[in-house]
Amino acid sequence: MTTLPLDPARIRALFPAFAEPSLRGQAFFENAGGSYTSQAVLTRLDHYYRATKVQPYGVYPASHEAGAAMDLSYERLAQALNVTADWIHFGPSSSANTYVLGNAFAGWLKPGDAIIVTNQDHEANTGAWRKLAKAGIEVREWLVDPQTGRLSLAALDALLDSKVRLIAAPHCSNVAAEINPIAEIAARAKAIGAVTAIDGVSYAPHGLPDLQALGADIYFFSAYKVYGPHQGIMAIRPELAQALPNQGHYFNDAKLRYRLTPAGPDHAQIAACSGIVDYLETVASIAGDSVEGADPFRRAHAAMRAQEIALATPLLDYLRQKNSIRIIGPDNPTSRAPTIALGLSEPGAAVAARLARHGIMAAGGHFYAYRLLEALGIDPNHGVLRLSFVHYTSAEEIQQLIAALDAELK
Repeated sequence: MTTLPLDPARIRALFPAFAEPSLRGQAFFENAGGSYTSQAVLTRLDHYYRATKVQPYGVYPASHEAGAAMDLSYERLAQALNVTADWIHFGPSSSANTYVLGNAFAGWLKPGDAIIVTNQDHEANTGAWRKLAKAGIEVREWLVDPQTGRLSLAALDALLDSKVRLIAAPHCSNVAAEINPIAEIAARAKAIGAVTAIDGVSYAPHGLPDLQALGADIYFFSAYKVYGPHQGIMAIRPELAQALPNQGHYFNDAKLRYRLTPAGPDHAQIAACSGIVDYLETVASIAGDSVEGADPFRRAHAAMRAQEIALATPLLDYLRQKNSIRIIGPDNPTSRAPTIALGLSEPGAAVAARLARHGIMAAGGHFYAYRLLEALGIDPNHGVLRLSFVHYTSAEEIQQLIAALDAELK
């Protein structure tokens, strides 16, 4: 394995889970379902519940502090994503956020307008948009290649015309995991006056992107998969957020933060989310001069990706040699996230249960990518085995996984 830009011991020391006695010897390969929480986030969450568990934005000191802690998360996440704080919206989950967005777009689009969705996505970024067909919106499907699971730009181009108002696509699939060319997709959308809604849930754990460079109008992800609490985070171009019909209380119409979050936000978890950004800055500091980047967040992104590519290389090398295994998506670690789904003769969940005897925490199923599995000729009820990891995974855990797979896959 090539030299790692991040010292695993220093990185893992920032996560209490790695010091938890009950988890000793257990290698976590279900990170795509939710990552371990960093100490920076837990510290902020603990302080909020101890000192400021009151209504924020009031007239007394604890309330002032509570509101300031929430405001800090809006500002810090915007900084990490290279946008302004008025881009940032919180909700209970990414699925809930896209459901609200779907309702908002139903009042913004007109009958006869067209939208483009994919069958590569998690259902959260395809199902909510497909419901717009009931409002007279034409839904066009950008289909994956049934052999590779890939979305081609040529197939997208064939769907584009002046009727298209929205393109909804994943930054990377939570099963196929190929990193899609979002900047090129966004440029195509802008050329015809359309907007883009990008599902970053499966990409963001591997480094928060520069949204100005991507050019997306909407980018959403789940904080609990990015070392934080269970919240959904949406970044929306402010002009678009203001143009969409208000989904909140009518008297909050002028308050941008409230317009697309009809339910009351979880104050403590919002405040804790600035700990995600604290953690990314620490990652950049640990990486030092081993990677390049214009700011700590771009350096953290580069270091996390380099670490993951180095870790994925021996695993993919091993899997390629197994004729009984179908690797879903590319087998090149540089073009995919380290979320590696395997098509097997056995149901994925059955194999995951056997791997657990070897201290491997993994999972099997369809992972809400039901349409993708159908397109690939895999029964969603049979499912795939999914092995997902991030930069804090160690080289020793990769070898533990390979040994377990060798014992259980014939």
